[in-house]
Amino acid sequence: MQLIDGNKLAQEIKDEIAGEVRKIQAEGGKIPHLAAVLVGEDPASQSYVRSKVRSCEQVGFKSTLIRRGTELTEAELLDIVQGLNEDPDIDGFIVQLPLPAQIDELKVTLAIDPRKDVDGFHPVNFGRMAQGLPAYLPATPYGILQMLERYGIETSGKHCVVVGRSNIVGTPISILLSRKAKVGNCTVTLTHSRTRDLPAETRRADIIIAAIGIPNFVRGDMVKEGVVVIDVGINRVDDPTAKRGYRLVGDVHFDEVAPKASFITPVPGGVGPMTVTSLLMNTLRAARGEVYPPAAKSKTP
Repeated sequence: MQLIDGNKLAQEIKDEIAGEVRKIQAEGGKIPHLAAVLVGEDPASQSYVRSKVRSCEQVGFKSTLIRRGTELTEAELLDIVQGLNEDPDIDGFIVQLPLPAQIDELKVTLAIDPRKDVDGFHPVNFGRMAQGLPAYLPATPYGILQMLERYGIETSGKHCVVVGRSNIVGTPISILLSRKAKVGNCTVTLTHSRTRDLPAETRRADIIIAAIGIPNFVRGDMVKEGVVVIDVGINRVDDPTAKRGYRLVGDVHFDEVAPKASFITPVPGGVGPMTVTSLLMNTLRAARGEVYPPAAKSKTP
């Protein structure tokens, strides 16, 4: 069994990005600029945004953090989004979810210019991804592709079972792994809470992507020998012996599954660090105009 070290891989990619930024700077080019909008006091959101800002500093990006309280109205947030859409210095930005109840998350997502949607959530980018066109990929699936590629894990002709069908992870990774691409050409089965005999499906899998949001859901008797396991889940479970009173576990029961796996990601320290790094990769692509022409950033695609 080989552990897929997300922390180590994320640092390697950050070092590569930092090298690219130094080259841009030496050539007198524009330094990539990522902005984040944080509304409210959700602890997980605050931690995630701090990680994004810190990562920007590590690679030499410019970063802007816009913080607002929970009393922010939908109209006020849409004004902020429009301002970021129109700011020529901002290459990409994210609006951290979840948002307060009075704000329609879908309306906000649709208001983001697809050319600056480095989270890859806008339907335009999702549609482009589905058709194999250049697009900003959702950060977590993008990170998973990097893990598979950089650890030399063969995907072509393999049977991949995705557990969970969210728009953020399950559905996009099922599309990406089925595409005709270097990391792709899988036969993909997308499973979820309504799947009949889900363990029978996972036992057939060469690769399992677990993203269902249930602690320790995938057990040892649900996988075959040699399986590759990518655990996207990050769940808090009560643990009186832990300093904080809880510990983090994935959607996979690590102790049961790891002995049967050829490769497996830990939780924490697996997919999580790669998600933030993928956001940086999308921002660099935005700054270079690799997906959309730079001169057209503020126009409708």
